[in-house]
Amino acid sequence: MLLRKFLPTALALALATSMSSLAAAAPAEILLSHQFDEERAERVEKVVERFNGSQKDYQVKLVRRVQGEPAKDLNLVTREEQGHYVAAKAAFKPIQQIMTEAGVPFDGSKIAPELRVGLTDAKGGLTALPLALSTPILFINKTAFRKAGLDPEKPPRTWAEVQQAADKLFDAGSQCPYTTSWPAWVHIDNLSALNGVEVADAKGRLVFNGLPQVKHTALLTTWAKARFFIYFGRRDEADRRFAEGECGMLTSSWSLFGALPESRKVDTGVAPLPYHDDVQGAPQQTLAGGASLWAAAGRKPAEYKGVAQFVRFLMEPDLQVQFTAASGFLPMTAAARAAAGSKLLQPDVAGLNIAYRQLQGPAALRTIRVSEIEKVRIIVEEELEAAWSGKTPAKEALDIAVQRGNLVMHHTPAAAAKAPASKKK
Repeated sequence: MLLRKFLPTALALALATSMSSLAAAAPAEILLSHQFDEERAERVEKVVERFNGSQKDYQVKLVRRVQGEPAKDLNLVTREEQGHYVAAKAAFKPIQQIMTEAGVPFDGSKIAPELRVGLTDAKGGLTALPLALSTPILFINKTAFRKAGLDPEKPPRTWAEVQQAADKLFDAGSQCPYTTSWPAWVHIDNLSALNGVEVADAKGRLVFNGLPQVKHTALLTTWAKARFFIYFGRRDEADRRFAEGECGMLTSSWSLFGALPESRKVDTGVAPLPYHDDVQGAPQQTLAGGASLWAAAGRKPAEYKGVAQFVRFLMEPDLQVQFTAASGFLPMTAAARAAAGSKLLQPDVAGLNIAYRQLQGPAALRTIRVSEIEKVRIIVEEELEAAWSGKTPAKEALDIAVQRGNLVMHHTPAAAAKAPASKKK
């Protein structure tokens, strides 16, 4: 009788113990949100799968970020979004702190300084990991160049040479001699840095309406009128058009290079971002931009240990090389860059070297970038579009952009509403 009473209890205890063991063995899930397109998300997924297969305690799951939803455990934050994350820093836990508390060795100083801009605290500790950064370069369609009688092995170095090439491409029948993605990033932030002129003064007031910026904006306006320059919008639609073989030249992120061979529609060459040879001291340096990895606050210590293990995994040189090959982003450390030089295909190495050479120097460390301040970026792109469409003279368009942008920068929304707008509004 006693045995019959004991057996169910013992069985229940055994089952409970077994279920508890299974629960303890289940890996902790870490959600990683992103805003990549489907193609790039698939490449990042391969890196995540490699981490998940390397250990049994944690499983990182890639999810698409929905605007307005709370932050996930990890978040790949674009430069355009970064201002919001910096402003809401209490909602996020610095990567440096996570690594220290988890007891995982981590030396953020090994990350290239031009990639750490805007991602460190007052003591130099890393608040976020510059995982997916790149810099703009010039892409050329070698087939279109040959058709136009241009040497594809001698791409344009200056904007004057870009105009000469665009002229010949147009005469050869090109419907899109030159195009660009990310206009504020390429044609204000990087145009200014490369040509040694400022976008802001020492007090943080915007000043990107100087002579070099005005001349450049006016130049693109004349190209647009002559159909040398075809504008496809504020994001990366121009990338797709170039990949389809529609355009002869493109200025965009170097990270695009990894995807172009897969299109099999364009024989691609790469060159440094053009500069203006009539500007004293040019060329200088371009800027790094892209997505950084931010961790949400309020998670459990065990979850942060998983985050720390994932960050340590991402810092491995071989992994960074794989990430560069898969997604076209810059390796974060000197060791990873050296590994990339020996493990990537030669064309990839050539493009990577161009990107790195552009980033070496003090101009690459500028902290104020109009493309990273969402409200200012929108203003700048509105006024660039007004200039390029011929609705507003270049000088007036940039003067208006600077005035409107400064009102936003100094947090005076009522005054900003009264700011002059371009004639198209």
